[in-house]
Amino acid sequence: PRVLAALPQREQPPSPAGAQPEPALPRLAQHLLARYQKGTRPVRDWRTTTNVAIDLMVYAILSVDEKNQVLTTYIWYRQHWTDEFLKWDPARFDNLTQISLPVESIWVPDILINEFVDVGKSPHVPYVYVSHHGEVQNLKPIQVMTACSLDIYNFPFDVQNCSLTFTSWLHHIRDINLSLWRQPELVKFDRSVFMNQGEWELLYVLSRFQEFSVKSSDSYAEMKFYVVIRRRPLFYTVSLLLPSIFLMVMDIVGFYLPPHSGERVSFKITLLLGYSVFLIIVSDTLPATAVGTPLIGIYFVVCMALLVISLTETILIVRLVHKQDLQPHVPEWVKHLLLEKATILLCIRDRKKFSQSRTQSLDTSRQVENNDSTAKPTPYVCEDPRECGAAGGTRCALAFAGRTEGSAALQEVLRETTAIRQLLEKREEFRDVAREWLQVGYVLDILLFRVYLAAVLAYSITLGTLWSVWRDA
Repeated sequence: PRVLAALPQREQPPSPAGAQPEPALPRLAQHLLARYQKGTRPVRDWRTTTNVAIDLMVYAILSVDEKNQVLTTYIWYRQHWTDEFLKWDPARFDNLTQISLPVESIWVPDILINEFVDVGKSPHVPYVYVSHHGEVQNLKPIQVMTACSLDIYNFPFDVQNCSLTFTSWLHHIRDINLSLWRQPELVKFDRSVFMNQGEWELLYVLSRFQEFSVKSSDSYAEMKFYVVIRRRPLFYTVSLLLPSIFLMVMDIVGFYLPPHSGERVSFKITLLLGYSVFLIIVSDTLPATAVGTPLIGIYFVVCMALLVISLTETILIVRLVHKQDLQPHVPEWVKHLLLEKATILLCIRDRKKFSQSRTQSLDTSRQVENNDSTAKPTPYVCEDPRECGAAGGTRCALAFAGRTEGSAALQEVLRETTAIRQLLEKREEFRDVAREWLQVGYVLDILLFRVYLAAVLAYSITLGTLWSVWRDA
């Protein structure tokens, strides 16, 4: 016994009573995942349907590509379902009721978005929350690039309605059914996380459940979310509409330039060139699609056409005002329509002056015709000076003196005087013709200007009304 007592004794392992207890989280994770099969649907009876409740909140509208018909949004996506193999008794694990597990270690439903066209730069969330009742919550942000039928006809006052359809790509409705996590009213007007400082404004998000089948095969559950957004038009109104409106106003103001000054044509040509440069600059701003043209593009084309019509009208008026010499008088039917009827219709204050000038021109033309018939020099020679005195004519005295002292020189002077008189009368006739055409040009200018102004106002009111109705709708 002494020898045995002298030998060194071997250390005994500590008793289980003194060992440190394993933490609850690792024990629970090991307990749940020890025999877990993530490759099969987590139900004990295969006839049981797995109900997946989903939710969606729009965080931002990143871009709207009208040419490629693609909408890029950033959403907060949530889904939860019941996993029958992830249940435990909280009393056995230090009253632990919730745990986070790696998403790669458990079964996750294959719910995708049908409108996906490209994989966005979404952050990866590696964990899911699991409660002791087996409810699994999968919350993750997703950058969604989806195909959307974009209608740009009302640009920049357009409202777009794009759908996000969540469905299981493989499992039919007997295996996986979908439902809405929250009430539809709460989803519709939820803007709590939406960034409201971009070009697009979120109006509401509609939700609808439906069943989908292909060629009478098994049905699939679908949950559709309709994201309705509206463009903020302030930027496009300032950069596109206002400059065009200013140019059109200047074109209307240009009608107040006198037609005979010659500056109106150059002014309107300058406006037309400026508008062409403006359209070249804004062509990159307008959305381009192969389906149709936005209404604002039609608006720009009509404005360009109005400028061309205005320039054509100005050229016509300038041509009438600057009638050259050796032109015929204004036809009587033109005088009757423009100088009489049109002045009354247009309420021109100077219509009496037009009528008086027309009467004076008629008298002048008649007087010119009479003078032409009587102004021809006749070789009248008086036989007796008393007859010349009785006639009271200087012409007879000159003829008598010419016969006695040199009739050839005096007849030459008389011929020159008659030619000068005819020249002055012809010039006065040309002035009367030019004055008549000037009056016709002024009246026609006022008439065409008012017609042009009425067309511009009707077009502007129609376009503004349509845009207002579409915006309110």
